[in-house]
This record gives sequence, C-alpha cells and structure tokens, in this order.
Amino acid sequence: MASSLLSSLSLPKPTLIRASSSSSPQTTTTPTTPSPSLLPETLDQKFGRKGIKFFDSGAVELTVRNGSSLKLQIPNGHVTSYKPKVYWKDEGFEEVLYTLDNGNNSKGGIGLVVNNVGDGKEQGSGLLHLSGWSVKDVDSDSIDALQVELSCTSGTLDLTYVVTLYPLSMATAVIVKNNGRKAVNLTGAILNHFKFKKRSGAAVQGFLNCSYCTHPPLSSPFAILSPAEAMKTEEPGWFSFGWEPEKKQGVWSVQPVPLTILKHKLSRVYTAPPSERSKPFYDTPPSKYETIDQGRELFFRVIRMGFEDIYMSSPGSLSEKYGKDYFICTASASMLVPVVVDPGEEWRGAQVIEHDNL
Repeated sequence: MASSLLSSLSLPKPTLIRASSSSSPQTTTTPTTPSPSLLPETLDQKFGRKGIKFFDSGAVELTVRNGSSLKLQIPNGHVTSYKPKVYWKDEGFEEVLYTLDNGNNSKGGIGLVVNNVGDGKEQGSGLLHLSGWSVKDVDSDSIDALQVELSCTSGTLDLTYVVTLYPLSMATAVIVKNNGRKAVNLTGAILNHFKFKKRSGAAVQGFLNCSYCTHPPLSSPFAILSPAEAMKTEEPGWFSFGWEPEKKQGVWSVQPVPLTILKHKLSRVYTAPPSERSKPFYDTPPSKYETIDQGRELFFRVIRMGFEDIYMSSPGSLSEKYGKDYFICTASASMLVPVVVDPGEEWRGAQVIEHDNL
C-alpha cells in the first residue's frame, strides 16, 4: 500500500501555469509569414521566469538569489550539476556532483531509476526507460526557492519528478501512481555521484551500528560503474593499513565505526535485512548521513524520505579511468524489498542534499 511520505519535505506548492495562443482563421491562400503570436511557444517563453532559464538543448538551469545553481536535462530527468555557494568569498561556489558529459548520454550526476519487478522473481528485468519527461509546471518563492516539475508515463504508471533548489540545499522527489488494474512491485533509487578532490580524503559519516551487506547497485543509464564493475574486487596496494576485504554478497555485518572510509573499492547497501522486517520492531538505517571531502574541507548532508535502503559505493583505483577527481556513488533506494503500489494508489520518495559549509 502506498503512503504519503513527503509531508515533511517543505516544497513550494506548485502554481499551475497555463499558456495559450490565439489564431485567426485564414481568408486567403496567399503564403504569409506567421506572426510571432502564432509561432509555437518555447519552454522558456511558457515557463521561464527569474532564476529559471530553459535552453533549446533541452536543459534548464535554476539559480537562486545567493548564486547557487543546478542544471537539469529535461528529456531524461538527469541533474548534471549542483553548484551551491559554500564559501563567503565572491566566487565561493563548488561543484558537488561528478558528471561525465557526453551530450544527451551523460553519466553521473543525480538520476532516477525505477524497475517494475513483477512478481519479484526477475529482479532488475523491468527497468523503466524514463526518457520521455516533459515539463508539467514550474514554481518559485521570490528567487529563494525554485522548482521544476516533470512528468512522464510508462505503461499504466504515471510518474512525477520534482527538482527544487534552495540557497543551502536541493531536493528531488518522485511520485508514482498506478493507473492499472493490478498491483505493481517496484524497486528504485535516486542515484547520486559526489565529487571529491582526492581519493584519500573521501569518507561518509553516520552508519555506526547500522546493518549492511555487499550488494550491486541497481542497473541505471546514469551510473558510471556498471553493477559488474561495482562488484569487482581489487587489491588494496601498498600502505593500505587497516584495510579489510569486503564480505561476500548476502553476508550481513554491523558497522562498528562512525566513519566509512571510501579510499578503497566497495559496493554496499545499508538497511535492515529483509528477514528482520517481518518482526514488530527492527532497526532501520539512518534517515541522514554526511559526505566528507577532506581535500576541499566540505561536507554535505543527505536526507532520505520514503526509501528503505541506502546504497553506497566507491571506485577505488578504477576512478583513474574517468578523470583526475575522485567520486563516490550513493543512493536513497528501495532495492531489496519491492514497494507494492496498489491500483489507484501512489508511492512517494524524496531526497534532500543540504550543507552548513557557510
């Protein structure tokens, strides 16, 4: 049964924008040049406003009053850049996301992935190809909160994807409505690729005493590492004091330390084991955690809502294949146990990335 899981996320209430164009009947067959009022409206003409700029390439850029910005590719709902103000100096902006720019096939950044797994016996076989997003609405609160709402349809499912920018945070939220006659079983994630200055200074804080196991990520067109690459083991190399090999997939452990060092390769899901979830009470993963970039002396807090699991991976030495900077992948996810959405019901999930670096 789907439930309302976004009540704590204070997103501006969308204000429906309707655009219309008028035309007069033609009384002659003589070729004429259409007047500007008869030409199809561009997205920027229809939805653009202060702080929200649409481009002919299919992208939109949001910029709030303090200069923080993000870029979103509309056709595939891919957030390719999030650059908040993190220092008081004039040029105090830093890119948070790691993105490999390849036109419309960019990888990394922040992307939504949803699978319809049917009866659950064919995990990952029902990847929804969410490449037909269109702009449904925009909203703003002065220029301190900007929002773009996208929508698309996949079979009997209607999906809404809302991206919001604030001065010190950004939020992504998804709503899936089942218009069919049968319940659907879904897995999904909001996949993040965080940029780090150097490999030795990458860590995450917040998983002390949390259960986890080695697990591949959900397959996604936005992922830099494929599930097979993420699970491939590597030797730690020299001077890797304190390193321990990752356990086999399906073997559960409890993290005994507050910091997760991400210098070496790993691929994990932090959550309650599925076998524990039938109990009246069980420990759930934390609702938030923090990424720590020692090289830039920056941290970002990630808050999940509606998702049951937290995925996390680091590429280790494989990062050198993709550039000089280091990156990690995290996700607010429902991976191990599908979400059941009954006919006529909705499921909602959201994620916030915020910071206190100023």
